[in-house]
Amino acid sequence: MKDHYIGEKEYFKGIGKIAYEGPTSDNPLAFKFYNPHKVVAGKTMAEHLRFSVAYWHSFCGDGTDPFGRATMVFPWKNTDPMQAARNKADAAFEFCSILGAPFYAFHDTDVSPEGESAAEYVDNYLEIAAYLKKLQEATGVSLLWNTANLFSHPRYMNGAASNPDFQVVSRAALQVKTCLDVNVMLGGQGYTFWGGREGYMTLWNTDMKRELDHLGVFFRMARDYGREIGFKGTFYIEPKPMEPSKHQYDFDAATAIGFIRAQGLEEDFKCNIENNHATLAGHTFPHDLQVCVDNGMLGSVDANQGDAQNGWDTDEFPTNVYETTEAMLIILKNGGLHTGGLNFDAKRRRNSTDLADLFIAHIGGMDAFALGLMAADRIIQDGKLEAMKVRRYQSFDSGDGAAFEQRKLTLKQLATIGLTAATHDTSGQQELFLNMINQYIFS
Repeated sequence: MKDHYIGEKEYFKGIGKIAYEGPTSDNPLAFKFYNPHKVVAGKTMAEHLRFSVAYWHSFCGDGTDPFGRATMVFPWKNTDPMQAARNKADAAFEFCSILGAPFYAFHDTDVSPEGESAAEYVDNYLEIAAYLKKLQEATGVSLLWNTANLFSHPRYMNGAASNPDFQVVSRAALQVKTCLDVNVMLGGQGYTFWGGREGYMTLWNTDMKRELDHLGVFFRMARDYGREIGFKGTFYIEPKPMEPSKHQYDFDAATAIGFIRAQGLEEDFKCNIENNHATLAGHTFPHDLQVCVDNGMLGSVDANQGDAQNGWDTDEFPTNVYETTEAMLIILKNGGLHTGGLNFDAKRRRNSTDLADLFIAHIGGMDAFALGLMAADRIIQDGKLEAMKVRRYQSFDSGDGAAFEQRKLTLKQLATIGLTAATHDTSGQQELFLNMINQYIFS
């Protein structure tokens, strides 16, 4: 990767290559724990963590919220929409090259203007995609995944693939087809579906079964077209329970996995798990990761965190090392992220208005996952925690317990055993487990 790509104009003046300086460094623009070349569990940190920068938050999100105007002024803005798109692309690749992030991800409307017609949308997108390809070649930064924005335009207020109007469904198909064309052009490693409007506000006006069937038909069409044009990556569904819809069809990991299997998509689809979305579903980030791993369905990760006091998607940069440790323990046991990555679907706070804050936010997230990776590796290498967990279930490792697991007992036989069973109040030792985690993290 080129150390510091600069296009026609330098957007991040005075910010040199972000380097690893170690935990004693006072430099806010340096990594304290993420050393991309450090080998952990047989691979470098860069190979394990596969960091990606989210185009939408980092280069489009200007601090606007429901209660206030934009607070961030981007130097890449331009009154000509296509020139603005090229400027933004230059800024994005300059940023990634300085940060050392090997991947980026985007929605179609993040990178190019939608235009006044469907034909103009396609022309704009393909023109900017060709420009992105040149920037990828110049910097070595690769596309982790892209996706279609099927939720912002008013046409999608009642959904996209699940919309009750067939004409809207066909317009959504145009976007997804073009996104897949662009993905193949750019060598994307995955393709993501996020159904922000694929859901309902009230069942009084909704045929839920029909909408879910339509969604399945749409996904199979996308799968078939992607394979036809040479897309070899994984399709991802990103679960979220609500917001903007009251009830979204991809509620959580378990729901998304059930849908994938019901629609016969399990050979091609996995889940893209976002921390803050799991929180909104009433789960933890590790919970949804574990559900995916247990079902062979972990594809990629949107790395952020939520705020326990806020009931909406705050998309904060991850700093909670307890969460990153548990997440990386699950990911390591999964054999890694494979073609997925840790995509920072996270944004600066509205009052963090300096361009340097964008680097500082990403540095903090990358350091948090580096710490989590090292702690998770210590847990695995030590083996004590896993041995304690295994001992909790040792009664199923032999005798009648093993026969039960192997489905060799009837309910009548199991009940007969229960007549004379000597049960014990065995401690779960939760406090001990948690104390040990502190040792692994802070040792």
